[in-house]
This record gives sequence, C-alpha cells and structure tokens, in this order.
Amino acid sequence: MFFDGFAIESGEAAGRRFRLRRGGEGPPLLLLHGNPQTHAMWHKVAPVLARRFTVVCPDLTGYGFSAKPPVSDDHAPYAKRAMAADMVALMAGLGHDCFQVVAHDRGARVAHRMALDHPEAVERLCTMDIIPTLEHFERADMSFGMGYWHWFFLAQRHPGPEAMIRNDIETWFDFHTSREPKPRDFFHPEARADYLAALHEPGTIEAICEDYRAATAIDLEHDRASRAAGDKLRCPMLALWGARGSLPRWYDPAAIWQGYAAGPLATGAVGSGHYLAEEAPDEVLARLEGFLRA
Repeated sequence: MFFDGFAIESGEAAGRRFRLRRGGEGPPLLLLHGNPQTHAMWHKVAPVLARRFTVVCPDLTGYGFSAKPPVSDDHAPYAKRAMAADMVALMAGLGHDCFQVVAHDRGARVAHRMALDHPEAVERLCTMDIIPTLEHFERADMSFGMGYWHWFFLAQRHPGPEAMIRNDIETWFDFHTSREPKPRDFFHPEARADYLAALHEPGTIEAICEDYRAATAIDLEHDRASRAAGDKLRCPMLALWGARGSLPRWYDPAAIWQGYAAGPLATGAVGSGHYLAEEAPDEVLARLEGFLRA
C-alpha cells in the first residue's frame, strides 16, 4: 500500500497551513523532500521508519499543497533560513521541539540551514545528494552549468520561467527529472500523480522558481555570513549521494562536507542516481538503520 499506516493532515507554522503525512510511534523524525516533488517521495521508506519513529513528512513551503507565499523582490520567504524556520515551527506545533532529520535535494538544503540556525532542534541530520549551495556556485564550471542547467533557468526573473513551464507542465517535469536515464514509469503512479497535481496547483511553479532565485541571492548571503562566523554543523551528520548521479563525477562530497561539520560525520554513496529514496530504498534504509537513534 502507498504510505500504509499514515494519515494526511495539516499543520500550522507562521500563520500558514502545511500539508503533511504522519505515522508511527517513537522519537520524532522529519523527512524533507526535493524538487519538483512532494512528501510523496518518501512512500517507500517512511512506512519502514515508522516502525521505530514518529515520522512526519510535510510538503515544504511553497511545494505540494502547503502554503505558498507570493513572489517578492528579495525572495525572502523562500530563503532556506525562512523555510527551515517554517519546518521547526511546524514540528513544534506537532509537539516536537527536538527531532532527527532526513532530507533530499532542496529539502536537504533547508535541513542544512536548519541545523545551523536551530542546533537545539536538530538531533541528527542526514542529507541526500547535495553539497552546500555555496560550494556549487563557487565551483561552477561548464559541467555544472550543463548538468544543473535548471538552477540557472528557474532563477531567471519572474514570470519568465513560470510561463514556459506552465505551457507544458508534464513535458517539463519529465525532462527535468530525466537528467539520468530511467524509464518513464520510474515514479510510483500515486507519487507521480501527486507531483503533477501539485505543479498544477496555483502558486507552486512560482514557489519553485522563488526557491531557486533565493539560492542565487539571499541564501548565498546567509551562507557566506555563516562561513565568516565559523559556523559549522554540530550534530551528528550522515551525507549520502547517488553513485550514478552527478555529485561524485564533479566533486569529492566527503571532503567537502568535512569542511562544514564540526560534529561526527559519516558519508557514503548509494547505488542509485539522484532519487535515492525511490531508486534504492533498501540501501537507504540500511544506512539510516545504523545512523538514526530510536
């Protein structure tokens, strides 16, 4: 079954409503999704984790069927600092002031900022298939520009990319999610339907673009300030990436994360492309089994 044992709920943070699924019993565990997805990306791993944890899977600010702040000149509502604060407040509203976090892609960027800004809230952090945003831009070359072209497309001024995506949402989705070859039916039908339904929801495409615009502007300001202050991750961290993805071709992810972690750090590749939790759920769960604390 799809998300067996989970209920769809809504929670509140900063006066806004967020869609989430919650299931299981035990210590709280927050799962954050990537782009252009929703919390549905966790459907293969969340039910297993729910045997040991109270698992909370929200749609990020602007994504899925969560609240969508409007486009702004400074993109501040979609700064990873603001999105992280939303998730901390959401968890607090559910009764969880301290929790572990597993996060993929854009959600992992939110989680990275969350662990820096709210160290009292984040007990353990697992990121999937990212290095810090600042590192990407400072190391940018032709391979990065061609491989992660969408970073530069989505960050163009409003409403240019929004209009082009909305012209044919499904074609854009398939092209965007096929940087690594895979069959068209790769995503679970219910997950894919949720991703596409969310993209048709008013404001979602604008929110996605604002997320990427923030990454080129206000997020870099925050990241540079953290670096100048010597701020590093204090909680235990597990950084995973897809062995068949772009990260290990372009970088040494383990060495890069070593420069950002002051606490215990474990790293490793999973036998997958970019979509670790959907491509290699058993391997992801095995890695998390040895890292998360019940």
